[in-house]
Amino acid sequence: MNAKKVLACKTHEVATGKQKIVKLGSLPVGIFNVGGEFHAMLNVCPHRGASLCEGPQCGTTEQTAHYDFIYGKQDDLVRCAWHGWEFEIRTGEFIVDRSIKAKTYPVSVEGEDIYVHL
Repeated sequence: MNAKKVLACKTHEVATGKQKIVKLGSLPVGIFNVGGEFHAMLNVCPHRGASLCEGPQCGTTEQTAHYDFIYGKQDDLVRCAWHGWEFEIRTGEFIVDRSIKAKTYPVSVEGEDIYVHL
């Protein structure tokens, strides 16, 4: 089955560490810029149906071998504004339980155009 390629927005509309919410047909989709790479995620949290992609693009606290905590994964996550669940933008995986995933879509960039493959 071939995916339908849909123009989402222009690259300059999505700054590094920021997201843009677009409507692709009837689907609300968040377009994210993670270090210059673009990713797309359905704007629906699998936990309670919140607008997941409207939460902050962020990192999270990570443990070190010395029982210290550091802030890591800068801009690699989106945090749901309703209950704080954090999902990896690239994979859609919930960082606490990898079996729970937000829906992601493949993205391609042609010139300044970002396409989402539905």
